[in-house]
Amino acid sequence: MHESYDYGIWSMVIFNVILFGAFVLGFIRPKKKYEWRTLGVFLAFIIALFTEMYGFPLTIYVLISLLGDKVGIADPFQHVNGHLLGTLFGAPEWAKLIICQIGGFVMLIGLFLMGKGWRQIHEAKGELVTDGIYAFIRHPQYSGLFLITIGMLIQWPTLITLLMWPILMYAYHRLAMREERAVEAQFGEAYRQYKVRVPAFIPRFNRQEVTV
Repeated sequence: MHESYDYGIWSMVIFNVILFGAFVLGFIRPKKKYEWRTLGVFLAFIIALFTEMYGFPLTIYVLISLLGDKVGIADPFQHVNGHLLGTLFGAPEWAKLIICQIGGFVMLIGLFLMGKGWRQIHEAKGELVTDGIYAFIRHPQYSGLFLITIGMLIQWPTLITLLMWPILMYAYHRLAMREERAVEAQFGEAYRQYKVRVPAFIPRFNRQEVTV
């Protein structure tokens, strides 16, 4: 018997899925079929995440079913116990809250990257962009998306999202490389030289020629 049931808030599941889905749709606007398919992978990821965060704690329930008392959870349906990392390592409630705040900070960095990248691209009006945030990474919007999903995993890791995350990263990496081929065909040698100087997703701050 559990003392509380802090789940079943399906309105919060729907709200957060719509919120994050609309947010990503606003920054990364898919036009072609393969772009919509990749967005579908992200939507599946956040649906799985928020379903366990507010709907039903499937991961904790499965672990208790398999391991029983070894998991060390007295009340599996208390919301704070749904934090997988903190719960499995026996972290106190305050530590779990700190971990969630760290995840939120990582998500904010991702939001910043997506916003900077989106603004520069739209101000360029079709011209090749190699300055600003693009002087550090070629795909700031996708790097931002990666950080947002990492922040989500820090905040509320689940078995399903941990399994889905590599698939999501592969899907967007493949999409980025596909977009690069189109940009290279458009701008030719200028973009090829840019690719040599600037990494795709993770910045290198020790390169003297990179400036903001």
